[in-house]
Amino acid sequence: MPVPSIIFPADPLNPRRPDPHFTWEARLTRELGGEHHLVDHDALLAGHAEEAVRRVPRGSGPLWYRGWMLPSGRYAEFAAALAARGGNLLTSAPGYAAAHELPGWYGVFEGATPPSVWIPSDGTAAPTPAELADAAARLGGSGPAIVKDYVKSRKHEWHEACYVPELADLATVGRVVGRFVELQGEFLAGGVVLRRYEEFERTDGPDRDGAPAAAVAGGDGRAVEARVWWLDGRPIMVGPHPDAPHQRVEPDLTDVPALVRRLGCRFVTTDLASRADGSGWRVVEVGDGQVSDLPRGVDASGLLASLIAA
Repeated sequence: MPVPSIIFPADPLNPRRPDPHFTWEARLTRELGGEHHLVDHDALLAGHAEEAVRRVPRGSGPLWYRGWMLPSGRYAEFAAALAARGGNLLTSAPGYAAAHELPGWYGVFEGATPPSVWIPSDGTAAPTPAELADAAARLGGSGPAIVKDYVKSRKHEWHEACYVPELADLATVGRVVGRFVELQGEFLAGGVVLRRYEEFERTDGPDRDGAPAAAVAGGDGRAVEARVWWLDGRPIMVGPHPDAPHQRVEPDLTDVPALVRRLGCRFVTTDLASRADGSGWRVVEVGDGQVSDLPRGVDASGLLASLIAA
């Protein structure tokens, strides 16, 4: 059976070498006996998939992607362009969308993740006041919430474009959502999501984005958060979140494997955070493993070796 190769984004300034952010992964892939190819990420984003994959050899067989995020539609074009050259992305386009976008995974993880509702969008216009009122009502109508799109939040603009202190205050909901949509601009993914705010355990000290913090000895105010990497339903690496690569985390995964298997995507990540009241860990995000970032300084040899052997 052919051994999978890994595709990395090319350096925009030198397309014959990997993007600097992924150089160490490409080097480690070679050291583990794997093969890698390069893709033009800018061309993928521009909708020129055939041009983007021209450096991937024809007949390359099974492939993983490790690179920057792609909109689901662009990923589908990427997969089709590779298939036309005899390459087969091991994460299908539907599988990518299911893991990458909140509406794709939320139904499976509902109950294990903060309650969420969403308003689809096919452009960059903010939801109407009526749409926001309906969404707030579906989320319970009162209490704090988080604003994001199907993929990302703007947590570094916490009070401006992320945190809603009270859903019943529809004027504030509209202001925060409007600013979020404005800042996302053309990169707004899928639509607007409202998620119930939950208090998570944090390291000691004020969070840089101003979020409420529950004190835990010896830290910098960041949430106590872990990123778990799964391949075919098995956890192949457990480590800190990339935003806090030096945290030591030991999440409780008791209930998570069954949910990951139910999602049915081969290579995914789950971000888990510890509740401030000590009542356990919550899944705060699910992602496609191909476009999830690795914390700097971790030993990724087991993860990459697993991908090569898949």
